[in-house]
Amino acid sequence: VQLQASGGGLVQAGGSLRLSCAASGRTFSTNVEAWFRQAPGKEREFVAVISASGGSTRYADSVKGRFTISRDSTKDTVYLQMNNLKPEDAAVYYCASAVAGWGLEASAYDYWGQGTQVTVSS
Repeated sequence: VQLQASGGGLVQAGGSLRLSCAASGRTFSTNVEAWFRQAPGKEREFVAVISASGGSTRYADSVKGRFTISRDSTKDTVYLQMNNLKPEDAAVYYCASAVAGWGLEASAYDYWGQGTQVTVSS
């Protein structure tokens, strides 16, 4: 599986962005997909995960109620809708794919996209 993340950019606090992660490969429809982020000087942290069917999701407490993860298997794409962005949301966002399992740790994921930068001005 190859992952291509896009949609990052500069937004004012309170604004919105939608990240996309386009996947290629035969196992996308059966993989768990997730978003992580990494700010300068910090460790990569879990943001959101969605099951292969799309029926189950989970979010980090810091983004719950503001971010929504979704997937479109017809387009082999997973999305992260980010609303009411805060300066502390600024980071490089990575999409990740897992062949098996349901993890909140980066080590659970087999494939990674290249990252897309999100900058939030206050």
